[in-house]
Amino acid sequence: MQPQVQFRLRIRRDDVIAIGPGKIGLLEAIERTGSISAAGRELGMSYRRAWLLVDEINRSLREPAVAASVGGAHGGGAALTPVGQEIVRCYRTVENLALQAADKELRKLTRLLKP
Repeated sequence: MQPQVQFRLRIRRDDVIAIGPGKIGLLEAIERTGSISAAGRELGMSYRRAWLLVDEINRSLREPAVAASVGGAHGGGAALTPVGQEIVRCYRTVENLALQAADKELRKLTRLLKP
C-alpha cells in the first residue's frame, strides 16, 4: 500500500476559513449536482450545513462563488459563478504545484514509514 500525501491549504479571512478543502469539495459537488441540497447529501451533510458553508464562502469574497435560485414548482438550483469556478481551478492548481515542488522531500519522508 502506497502512502498518500495530501496538502490541506486553508485561506482565512479574519476568523473564518474562506477557502479550504471542505469548501472546495462542496463547490465541486454543487457544480456536479446543480444543487446545494444534493451537494450536501453527496458529502454527507445537511442542507443547512451546506447552505451555511456556501453563505460563509460568498460573504468572504468580493463576488459570490455560488448563485442559487429559489425553489418553486420545479425546485430551485445552484451553480458556480465564474468566480466560484476560478476558485476551484486555482485551489486545485496550487495543490498540484505544491505536490510537484515538494516531491523530492515527500519521497524522503515516505521512505521513513514502515512498509
